[in-house]
Amino acid sequence: MQIKLYDIRKNKKHLTQQQVAEYLGISTKSYRDKELSRHPFTQDEMFKLSSYFGMKMEDIFLPRKYHIGTKEVEGRQ
Repeated sequence: MQIKLYDIRKNKKHLTQQQVAEYLGISTKSYRDKELSRHPFTQDEMFKLSSYFGMKMEDIFLPRKYHIGTKEVEGRQ
Protein backbone atom coordinates (compact mmCIF):
# COMPACT_ATOMS: atom_id res chain seq x y z
CA MET A 1 0.00 0.00 0.00
CA GLN A 2 1.14 3.51 -0.74
CA ILE A 3 0.92 4.53 2.92
CA LYS A 4 2.41 7.99 2.50
CA LEU A 5 0.09 8.78 -0.40
CA TYR A 6 -2.93 7.54 1.55
CA ASP A 7 -1.99 9.69 4.55
CA ILE A 8 -1.45 12.80 2.43
CA ARG A 9 -4.69 12.31 0.49
CA LYS A 10 -6.94 11.42 3.39
CA ASN A 11 -5.52 13.08 6.50
CA LYS A 12 -3.66 16.13 5.20
CA LYS A 13 -5.59 17.16 2.08
CA HIS A 14 -8.96 15.58 3.03
CA LEU A 15 -9.58 14.29 -0.48
CA THR A 16 -11.50 11.23 -1.60
CA GLN A 17 -10.12 8.61 -3.93
CA GLN A 18 -12.70 9.76 -6.48
CA GLN A 19 -11.40 13.35 -6.40
CA VAL A 20 -7.80 12.27 -6.98
CA ALA A 21 -8.86 9.78 -9.67
CA GLU A 22 -10.74 12.53 -11.51
CA TYR A 23 -7.66 14.77 -11.36
CA LEU A 24 -5.57 11.96 -12.86
CA GLY A 25 -8.23 11.14 -15.45
CA ILE A 26 -8.63 7.53 -14.33
CA SER A 27 -11.46 5.57 -12.74
CA THR A 28 -11.87 5.46 -8.98
CA LYS A 29 -11.31 1.69 -9.06
CA SER A 30 -8.08 2.12 -10.99
CA TYR A 31 -6.87 4.74 -8.50
CA ARG A 32 -7.85 2.51 -5.56
CA ASP A 33 -5.88 -0.40 -7.04
CA LYS A 34 -2.84 1.84 -7.48
CA GLU A 35 -3.06 3.25 -3.95
CA LEU A 36 -3.28 -0.33 -2.64
CA SER A 37 -0.20 -1.23 -4.77
CA ARG A 38 -2.15 -3.75 -6.85
CA HIS A 39 -1.02 -1.82 -9.94
CA PRO A 40 1.85 0.67 -10.25
CA PHE A 41 1.41 4.38 -10.86
CA THR A 42 2.83 5.55 -14.16
CA GLN A 43 5.61 8.12 -14.09
CA ASP A 44 3.20 10.70 -15.50
CA GLU A 45 0.75 9.99 -12.67
CA MET A 46 3.52 10.30 -10.08
CA PHE A 47 4.58 13.66 -11.54
CA LYS A 48 0.98 14.87 -11.58
CA LEU A 49 0.43 13.83 -7.96
CA SER A 50 3.67 15.47 -6.94
CA SER A 51 2.50 18.72 -8.50
CA TYR A 52 -1.05 18.34 -7.17
CA PHE A 53 0.13 17.93 -3.58
CA GLY A 54 3.05 20.38 -3.93
CA MET A 55 5.54 17.76 -2.76
CA LYS A 56 8.56 15.91 -4.12
CA MET A 57 7.84 12.48 -5.58
CA GLU A 58 10.25 10.82 -3.13
CA ASP A 59 8.26 12.34 -0.26
CA ILE A 60 5.08 10.66 -1.54
CA PHE A 61 6.18 7.33 -2.99
CA LEU A 62 8.31 4.55 -1.59
CA PRO A 63 11.65 3.99 -3.33
CA ARG A 64 11.20 1.87 -6.46
CA LYS A 65 13.50 -0.86 -5.09
CA TYR A 66 11.22 -1.39 -2.07
CA HIS A 67 9.30 -4.65 -2.26
CA ILE A 68 6.20 -5.37 -0.22
CA GLY A 69 6.99 -7.88 2.49
CA THR A 70 10.65 -6.97 2.85
CA LYS A 71 12.36 -4.59 5.18
CA GLU A 72 15.00 -3.63 2.64
CA VAL A 73 14.84 -0.09 1.38
CA GLU A 74 17.41 1.25 -1.05
CA GLY A 75 20.35 2.59 0.93
CA ARG A 76 19.31 0.89 4.19
CA GLN A 77 19.31 -2.62 5.55
